[in-house]
Amino acid sequence: MKMKTIMVAGAGQMGAGIAQTAAEAGFTVKLYDWEPETVTKGLHRIKTNLEKEQAIGRKSQKETDAVFSRISPAELTEAGDADFDFIIEAIAENKKAKAELFDTLDKICPPHAVLASNTSSLPITELAAATKRPEKVIGMHFMNPVPVMELVEVIRGLATSEETAETVKKLAVRMNKTPVEVNDFPGFISNRILMPMINEAVYCLYEGAASKEAIDEVMKLGMRHPMGPLTLADFIGLDTCLSIMEVLYAGLGDPKYRPCPLLRKYVSAGWLGKKSGRGFYEYGR
Repeated sequence: MKMKTIMVAGAGQMGAGIAQTAAEAGFTVKLYDWEPETVTKGLHRIKTNLEKEQAIGRKSQKETDAVFSRISPAELTEAGDADFDFIIEAIAENKKAKAELFDTLDKICPPHAVLASNTSSLPITELAAATKRPEKVIGMHFMNPVPVMELVEVIRGLATSEETAETVKKLAVRMNKTPVEVNDFPGFISNRILMPMINEAVYCLYEGAASKEAIDEVMKLGMRHPMGPLTLADFIGLDTCLSIMEVLYAGLGDPKYRPCPLLRKYVSAGWLGKKSGRGFYEYGR
């Protein structure tokens, strides 16, 4: 399949990053979100990112303008256009919401269109079951921040075709990413390893083993992590971390994946991390 146009459904932090990366690869990108204000914020985030790259000499003004000109807002109904070859879903990590979106996309998208999910933990097979084209449904899990991180986890559902998998791998390479195929298990590989580490760091704080600063410093200085696990959780979003831990706990049935009560408490309080202005640390908004 020769792709020209990509729709990104979901204009939050991940969706905006995917849209920017796709535009940098030369694609025409349509950015959709059911909240128009989120699209406006997403476009602003992209423009700010591009301007930062221009300021440090990584892009010229001409390149910045060209990339940004390839991204425009879209209505979901536009996905029915024959020009739409590929849709990447990047909404919140909620199985019901994702399944409903996939059902809608399946009904309106042209028959050849591939439906990919940027889910960080949910079963691709179950999302594919919401459609009548399970062979064209696949997981395409980008890392955050998308324009910087090289990895894309490629996850096939039970019915995903070889053609769809190869299309996604080629797309990832064109977007200057390295595709790594993993199996359709809860959390895949990245979050099955990362999230329990973050959850254990939260337990350390919860049980009073050390201060948040000390926990982060140990992992930065002792393990050479670029940022501590509690800071990383704030950047990911504590609600996202909790959702992934709940998927791991429910899907694998092992008590070692039980979300820390402190993580639940912070999410209930609306302390979601950097995006809300407060998580384990406080941030200016």
